[in-house]
Amino acid sequence: MRGRDLRAYSPEVALGIRLHRQVDAATDRHRVTQALRSHFADGDRRYAGIVLDLAADYALIADWAHFSQESLPAFTARCGLAIGNAKAAFETAARAGVEAAAFDALLQSFGQSSGVDRAVQRIAQRSRHPQRLIEAAKPWPQMAQAIRADLPELMDDLLHLMLKAVAELTQ
Repeated sequence: MRGRDLRAYSPEVALGIRLHRQVDAATDRHRVTQALRSHFADGDRRYAGIVLDLAADYALIADWAHFSQESLPAFTARCGLAIGNAKAAFETAARAGVEAAAFDALLQSFGQSSGVDRAVQRIAQRSRHPQRLIEAAKPWPQMAQAIRADLPELMDDLLHLMLKAVAELTQ
């Protein structure tokens, strides 16, 4: 969903877009992410955010039980339903809506090496320089292991940010 003008979306969807953007920005600025970014070659740093995001998804799924009392399948099913119910918002953004089951499966696939590799390939297909992204993504398993060590700190910081952002954005 591009642009700052979110009036075309329901208040709930617009809030979700704003929160997602804040989490992405905070994750990119976080000390854990910044330290890992430095491991990318200069020409590959433009892809570091994508690679680290996928590596973090993998790490989070690996340690899911440490961060949530809700099972991963229950969470991904709930997310799938929410995305499926927001089909109109995707159409407003000139994108195809996503079926609940497909989104559920996509989220769970990030917990497997093959799922992350498929995601890299899909994202690379939409990139101007697909091979550069594929090359930059090769060390994602090592990045995921490094993220796992600092994941409690990162998740705690993001949770505090989200609570503050929700309070500010809903005033």
